[in-house]
Amino acid sequence: MSKVLTLVFGLVVSLSSVASAVERHVVVITIDGLPSSYFNDPHASLPVIRGLAKSGVAAVDGMQVSNPSVTWPNHTTLMTGVHPETHGVLFNGGLERSSVTKAVHVNPKKTQQELVKVPLLFDVIKEAGLTSAAINWPCTRGSTSIDDNFPDVPDEIQHSSPRLVKELTESGVLRHFKDGGSIVRDEVWTDAACHVIRQRKPRLLAFHLLNLDSTHHKYGPNSAPGYTAAALCDAMVGRVVKAIDDAGLRDRTTIFVVADHGFAAIQKSISPNAVLRREGLITVEKGKITSARAMVIPEGGTGLVYLTDPETATQDAETVRRLFQGAEGIVAVLGPDDFARYHMPTPATHKDMANLILVAKDGYTVGGSTAGDEFVVENKAGNTGSHGFVSTEPKMNAIFVASGSGIKPGVKLKSLDNSDVAPTAARLLGVPLKQATGRILTELLAEGD
Repeated sequence: MSKVLTLVFGLVVSLSSVASAVERHVVVITIDGLPSSYFNDPHASLPVIRGLAKSGVAAVDGMQVSNPSVTWPNHTTLMTGVHPETHGVLFNGGLERSSVTKAVHVNPKKTQQELVKVPLLFDVIKEAGLTSAAINWPCTRGSTSIDDNFPDVPDEIQHSSPRLVKELTESGVLRHFKDGGSIVRDEVWTDAACHVIRQRKPRLLAFHLLNLDSTHHKYGPNSAPGYTAAALCDAMVGRVVKAIDDAGLRDRTTIFVVADHGFAAIQKSISPNAVLRREGLITVEKGKITSARAMVIPEGGTGLVYLTDPETATQDAETVRRLFQGAEGIVAVLGPDDFARYHMPTPATHKDMANLILVAKDGYTVGGSTAGDEFVVENKAGNTGSHGFVSTEPKMNAIFVASGSGIKPGVKLKSLDNSDVAPTAARLLGVPLKQATGRILTELLAEGD
C-alpha cells in the first residue's frame, strides 16, 4: 500500500508541476538600445525597471549580445536561443543581389520564412498548444504561429493580424500611428501590448520599444535626450505591468526586460565605399552605385564587405585588406577564419554572409556613402550614437532584468548571453527548446522550475 501511495503522491506532484507550467505567462520586453550601464546610472530614471529587479534579478554587467549587434539579428537570438551563425539573420532585413558585380542591398520587406532558418519560440509553443502575441517584433512578418501579430516591418498595419487591427482601429489607438513620430509609435505599440494582455492573455508576449534607439542615434547615449527617452520607456514598461495586474495575471507572469544592444558615443564616421570608388572597385552614376566588385554594407561599428565577382574575389580581398588594415578608425579586418569566434556564419555556410568585416574603433562608425574624398569625417554637431560593434565591446552589453513567477529574487547574476533568454523562457512555459545553444538560467529559477 505504501508503494502505491508513494506512486500516487509522485504523480500528483508531477501533474501539479505541469499544471503550474501550463498556467504561467511570459512577457519579454525589449527596449531598443538600452545599455546595461543605464541600470546603475544615477542620471537614468528607471523606477519601474529597477523595481522589477529589486523583486527579481538583474545582470550586474549586463547581457552580451549577438554579432552583428543590431536590432533584427539580436531580437531573433532572443526568440530562438541561437546566434546568427545558426538562425541566419544578419541585417535589419534580407540581403539582395541582382547579378555579378552589381551592388548588394538590404531589403526589410521580408517574411519570417525568408529570414529565419530555425523556429522562433512562437512556433515552438504553438506546437504545444499555447498562444502568443508579438508587438513590433522583428522577423515575424507572415508568421502562422502568432495569434496577435503587429510586426516590425515596413507597412506594418498591412501585415498585422486583421482582428487586432480592427480592434485597435475601433478604439482609436491607430489614429496617429502613420503620421506620428517615434514616441507616438512607441505609445501605440504599448497600447497594443496592453490590449492583448487584457483581452487575450497570451501565454507569451514579445514587445519591442524603439524610440530610445532613435534618440541615441541622434544625440548619443548618456545625453539629456537619451535619459528622457529611457524614462519614457520605463513608464511604458509600467503600463504593461499594470495591464498584467488588470488581467489578474501578475502572480502567474514572468517579466523579462532586456535590450537588443547597447550604444557608443560617436565622434567620427568613416567612408570605406568612398575609398573603394576611388580605387575603381565601385562605379557611381548620379549618386547611385551601378557596379561594385567590392562594397561595404554599414552596420554601425562594423562594415560587412561583399566581393561580388568570384573571378577577382581573391585579388579584391587583398586590395581591401591593403586599403583598410591599420587605417584610421579601423581596429581590424576580419576574414572567414575569424567569423566562428563571433558566432557568425561564413560565405560557405550562408549565401548572404560577407567576405570580410571591417571593425571600427571606439568613437568611429562605418558609413555607406560613396561621395567625397575624405575617409574620415568628424561630427561637427557633436556626439551622435551607434551600435553594431563586436559584442565583446562592453558598451554593447544590454540590460537584463527578470522578475515575477518562477524567478528567485536576489540572485547575483554577473553576466549572461542573450541566447540564454529563449531557453529560459521556454522552461518557464514548460516547453522544451531543443535547438537552443544558449543555456537555461537555472540559477535564477525558483525551486520546482
